[in-house]
Order: sequence, then C-alpha cells, then structure tokens
Amino acid sequence: MAVNPDLADWASDMFGQLGEISVKAMFGGAGIYCDGVMFALIGRDDEIYLKAEGVLASALRAGGSTPFTYTRDGAARTMGYWRIPEDGLDDPEEACMWASRSLDIARAAQRG
Repeated sequence: MAVNPDLADWASDMFGQLGEISVKAMFGGAGIYCDGVMFALIGRDDEIYLKAEGVLASALRAGGSTPFTYTRDGAARTMGYWRIPEDGLDDPEEACMWASRSLDIARAAQRG
C-alpha cells in the first residue's frame, strides 16, 4: 500500500516551519523527518503519529490520542508513536506545537 501523497504533502507543509521536512516510504507507511531526524510517521491507516514518551505521551493520551499499533506474530504491538490529536489536524499552530515537542524527543533519543 502506498502512502497517500496528499497526506505526505500536508505533513511537509504543516511541519515545514520546524526545518527541512522529508517523507520517506517504509513498511507500507512513511517516516516523517526533520533535518534527517524521524519524529513522526504516517501509518497504513493514513493517520499521522508523533514520537512521544513520558509527559508528551500522557498529554497526547489526555487529548484523546491513541498509540500506533501493528500486529506481529499474531500479537498487537505498540511503538512510541501517538496519533496527532484532531485539533492538531485543523490548526497549523497546534500541529507544530505537538510536532516540535515530538522532534525534541526524537533528537534526544538520537543523541543517546
């Protein structure tokens, strides 16, 4: 299944103020990168998920978000990515606020 090009373009435009955005196909979805750091993904369900842990994951959960899940060996598994809240899909400032926090987490993880 290919990634919805309109959604990839939307993500590039929406998060462009954070830096150089690129979208790269992977595993039926796509990774969303800022300056070479993957901070979000587009799932097969055409939803955008942001890298999150700790306080950010809790805030996303409180905002009605759900984690990215997939099935492997017959079992549901999750990763450290949470669906962008609905409000963020309609409000560029809110989308970038969530994405900026996600990018901070991704950069910290990359530094080790």
